[in-house]
Amino acid sequence: MPSASTGASTTVDASAAAAPVSADSRLAPGGPGYRRMSFALFLAGVATFALLYSTQALLPLISTDLGVTASQASWTVSAATGGLALFVLPMSALSERYGRRTLMTASLMVAVAVGLLVPFAPSIGALVALRAVQGAALAGLPASATAYLAEEVRPKALITAIGLFVAGNSVGGMSGRVITGWVAQEWGWRIAVATIGVIAVACAVAFRLLLPAPRHFTPGSLRPRVLARTVRDHLANPLLCRLYAIGALFMMVFGGVYTVIGYRLTDAPFSLPQGVIGSIFLVYLVGTVSASTAGRLVDRLGRRGSLYLAGGTTTAGLLLSLADSLPLILLGLVLITAGFFAGHVVASSSVSHTAKEGRAQASALYQSAYYIGSSAGSTLGAVAFHSGGWAGTVVLGLFAVLGVVSITLVGSHAARTRAARKPVLAH
Repeated sequence: MPSASTGASTTVDASAAAAPVSADSRLAPGGPGYRRMSFALFLAGVATFALLYSTQALLPLISTDLGVTASQASWTVSAATGGLALFVLPMSALSERYGRRTLMTASLMVAVAVGLLVPFAPSIGALVALRAVQGAALAGLPASATAYLAEEVRPKALITAIGLFVAGNSVGGMSGRVITGWVAQEWGWRIAVATIGVIAVACAVAFRLLLPAPRHFTPGSLRPRVLARTVRDHLANPLLCRLYAIGALFMMVFGGVYTVIGYRLTDAPFSLPQGVIGSIFLVYLVGTVSASTAGRLVDRLGRRGSLYLAGGTTTAGLLLSLADSLPLILLGLVLITAGFFAGHVVASSSVSHTAKEGRAQASALYQSAYYIGSSAGSTLGAVAFHSGGWAGTVVLGLFAVLGVVSITLVGSHAARTRAARKPVLAH
């Protein structure tokens, strides 16, 4: 497998050059180092999502404490995901020069340091600014992690390995929201966010101690012209562009639903306390299972078949959530979460599979689109909720899922067209 370049030069210093390592030495399930690697990246995923969405379950409390509307409070989520979206591409280029493990470690350490400052934000403006910096710091992790896996894990195990990393995301997203919900109910949102910061510190330290040193990484010098050409080549690839759009649209649904759900459940007829609302995010455990089993789903249905199933599952969940029944709303969240995580793993692993060169940049572009979708979903979901209630947020989600299905149909048509032309070209 070629090295996961981000467009950086492949020229290396003599000190960096090493004897080629056999492809057979890459990590595989059951082999030495695979469990350490999986657990380390799982913890990195936990820390990333716990920090990134640490304010999402607390938005009603932040609105009350700082005297702002739901749309204004939602910027504490959008700023973090937006900062990540903007910086993930340059961070992936830095990982090409300084190494995946080095950049992931630095990113986590800076993000947790900022996380310990967030509870002291005196105003909504300061809070949003700190969250933007935190998101930018976290940008060094997602694309570098998938590039690390593409280089260090055998191809047949790649979807499973990425699924485990995404499963860590789901556990981080779930545990962060559940913990903040109950802590905030007793001591307020500031102590709740501080608690997540401390947990993230522990995850970051364990990650650095456990992650095996890379054996297949080739460092290069940063060359902006080559970097730009690699980005241009990826954006000229129709399949990659479709995958980027699918990731963004899935995340728009997910970001919108989970940004607004707290407001819906604090209102009548539910009027749930903050701790119970935080516990709603235990639904994320469904995402953990969905993400970790996505590889088997692809084996049975293929990539496009899996995306159709993920889109249909998400649609069913959105429609169920319209009911004024708490059990049906919870079932709707279960389906939305399962569909989202399955679709995300299939799309993100397809990017690594499709990009034969410049994998880190290909992954970075996917992550950028993904978190732009998250920012758009958080903001537009809050605006839709303010304008049309929960039904408005659901309509936004349905349009996004329609986009996923339409793009997948285009991909299916393109694949059939290529297959029909092959005999003619061969003749």
